[in-house]
Amino acid sequence: MAKDFLLTPLTYLPGVGPRRAKALAEELDLYTYLDLLHYFPTKYVDRSRIYQIRELRGEMPHVELKGYIRDFKEVGEGRKKRLVAYFTDGTGTIELVWFRSMPYIRQRYIPGQWYLVFGKPVFFNGAYSISHPEIDEESKAAQVSGGLMPVYPLTEKLTRAGLNSRQMRQLLYVLKEACVPHITETLTSEIIERARLMSYAEAIEQIHFPVTKEGLEAARRRLKFDELFFIQLRLLGMKRDRKAASPGLLLPRVGDAIRGLYGSLPFDLTNAQKRVIREIQADVISGRQMNRLIQGDVGSGKTLVALFSMLLSVDNGYQACMMAPTEILARQHYASLCEYLAPLGIEVGLLIGSTKKKERTRLLADLSTGALKIIVGTHALLEPVVQFAHLGLAVIDEQHRFGVVQRSGLWQKGEQIHPHILIMSATPIPRTLAMTLYGDLDISVIDELPPGRKPIETYHQSESEMYRVYQFLERQLEEGRQAYVVFPMIEESEEESMRTLDEGFRRYSEHFDHRKIVRVHGKMKPDEKDEAMRSFVSGEAQILLATTVIEVGVNVPNASVMVIEGANRFGLSQLHQLRGRVGRGASQSYCILVTGKDLGEDAKRRIAIMVETNDGFVIAEEDMRLRGFGEIDGTRQSGQQLSLRIANPALDGAMVQYTRTLAEEILSEDPDLQLPKNEILRHRLHEIYYERPSWSQIS
Repeated sequence: MAKDFLLTPLTYLPGVGPRRAKALAEELDLYTYLDLLHYFPTKYVDRSRIYQIRELRGEMPHVELKGYIRDFKEVGEGRKKRLVAYFTDGTGTIELVWFRSMPYIRQRYIPGQWYLVFGKPVFFNGAYSISHPEIDEESKAAQVSGGLMPVYPLTEKLTRAGLNSRQMRQLLYVLKEACVPHITETLTSEIIERARLMSYAEAIEQIHFPVTKEGLEAARRRLKFDELFFIQLRLLGMKRDRKAASPGLLLPRVGDAIRGLYGSLPFDLTNAQKRVIREIQADVISGRQMNRLIQGDVGSGKTLVALFSMLLSVDNGYQACMMAPTEILARQHYASLCEYLAPLGIEVGLLIGSTKKKERTRLLADLSTGALKIIVGTHALLEPVVQFAHLGLAVIDEQHRFGVVQRSGLWQKGEQIHPHILIMSATPIPRTLAMTLYGDLDISVIDELPPGRKPIETYHQSESEMYRVYQFLERQLEEGRQAYVVFPMIEESEEESMRTLDEGFRRYSEHFDHRKIVRVHGKMKPDEKDEAMRSFVSGEAQILLATTVIEVGVNVPNASVMVIEGANRFGLSQLHQLRGRVGRGASQSYCILVTGKDLGEDAKRRIAIMVETNDGFVIAEEDMRLRGFGEIDGTRQSGQQLSLRIANPALDGAMVQYTRTLAEEILSEDPDLQLPKNEILRHRLHEIYYERPSWSQIS
């Protein structure tokens, strides 16, 4: 690729400007032309069909309607104020809702005039509505209708910065016109011919603005091939380098720290936990660097296994660190480790972005002298100023959220012999995905839950029969239990999410007026949120309402019911993570999935799987099959870092195998890609993993 031009900052793209560039950087990690070019649509809408309002059923995709605005009405007050337009086509009426720019909307769109309306209908309170729809005059039908239209994932902050779906398409069109001439090929002509692939430049053009369904499919096939092929080249290179046996620190001693922790536990470890600890012990006395991935279902005790491995490092005179992707998770790990280690007199440090300067200075000094043995942190641990005296083992939580370059920063924290690396996956990883992305690692599976835990019973309940849910909740609360109630985040609007929570709070307050109910949402101040959580954790509050997923790590053994309203709006892995918040005590726990009656096929399948099984590995496999890797992974897309944006190992197994065989064939002939014909492949690998250490040092 003509790298210099493609690395132009987005502020120079017509239509972006400083405000939008800032929003794209903060929300999506998009900084350059190349980044935005690789921000692919998540779906495509066929705008060749105009629906009638009476045809709307259940969970609908984006639709196009033709009709007129009957009248406008302002609803609510203050921050909850919204403008509603009643739009009809003669077959029915739908509400169009705006939470901002209300005077402009009223001035722009005239009641009685015919328009084309485009957006995603949502069924709420017995009626369909579309938030912040795209509206065009009927006379422009030929310009806006027909063909496949890309739909890009957006956030509330982006729309506030003036970037809605239409503007994103306009930006991508301008970008495509400017960049396509500068895009160079990434594969050899021999590979392109052999695999019958579209050119890379044409694939980029077609993925954003497909002319035909066949062209779109060819573009997707080409981009999937690139993702999987270069991952296989990387993995095979890493595997080869690891065979050269990277030396590892010897940690043979089981001393006071491990014995003290084991003796202080009020329960016994599961056989699976003991087995994984033995596997880790074998790694750290082998003389080779450990690179091990621990998989386990929700509540299987991964963190405790990680702590035992960290204490192996401490007992042998070295330090250990645990790195988490967010401050919330880092704080939760810190609290958990302190609970276990405080009775043993072992200090744990916490280094995150918000750590006060005085405490930060002390932590850095104690790490550099070796006085502090264990520290938990976020990306802050990768900063150059963080220097360990003797780092022996690093635990990385939610490994797939850390880029290759970020993770490799840990090597510089150790001595000449690299620290051992233990990776904890936040959710079970499907076998096909583990084979694709972690083929170079040793994998341990904790496939057993702690004794005494009963499987959570999961039920599906219709919104029209909520009285059954209230009755069941009341019986549980009478027995002294507690309950979570979770509402979905409405993708199109934070305001609508708050409206849903407010309406839910009113409903539950009416039915449980003799109970204390607290709520938690993203707009609360940290101290308000902490107070609400403290009230629930202490048992003072019986019901906790939340708009988003209750963070992984929240542990309230007395909570026995999880009610998930609008369950069809959550992905399978999300639903399984939420369900895992209950079932942590000895009592039988329950998960109730509440939905409307009209569900799409995918939603029906998700609900059915949740009711059928508690097995996180089965659920992860199905989730990847239904939704694709990118959504499960939760990674943000970036043009320079390789991630699976399009390929899905659950669906593209044949391509995974083909690209691996091809990569093996190429590397067997040219292990370092030094032959002139493979220069293009070597260049592309360097472009993806720029300034990377050797393959053997990347876990």
